[in-house]
Amino acid sequence: MKKNKKIYSSKLDHEEEELLSSVENEEWKTVKNIKKEKLSARKTAARTLRKDVRINIRLTSNDLSNIKQIAAFEGLPYQTLIASILHKYAAGHLR
Repeated sequence: MKKNKKIYSSKLDHEEEELLSSVENEEWKTVKNIKKEKLSARKTAARTLRKDVRINIRLTSNDLSNIKQIAAFEGLPYQTLIASILHKYAAGHLR
C-alpha cells in the first residue's frame, strides 16, 4: 500500500488515529478463509442482535427523562439505548 497524505476533513479521535496509523504502516494482515470469517461474523451479529425476551422495568420519571435526552443526542431510540447499556453491562464491558 502506498502512503497517502491524510486528506480527512473531520478530526479523528485517538482510537481512530491509532487505527489509521496502523493501516498506513501496513500492520494489517489479510484474513485466511475470508468467506468463513464473514459467515461467522454474520452469525454472531444475528445472535447478538436478536431480541427474544421482553421485560418490564420501573424507573423514576427523572431517570427516564435523562435517558431519553441522551438517546436523542445520540440519535437512538431510548429503548435501544437502554438495551445497549444492559448488553454492555451483561457482557462485562461496563462496570
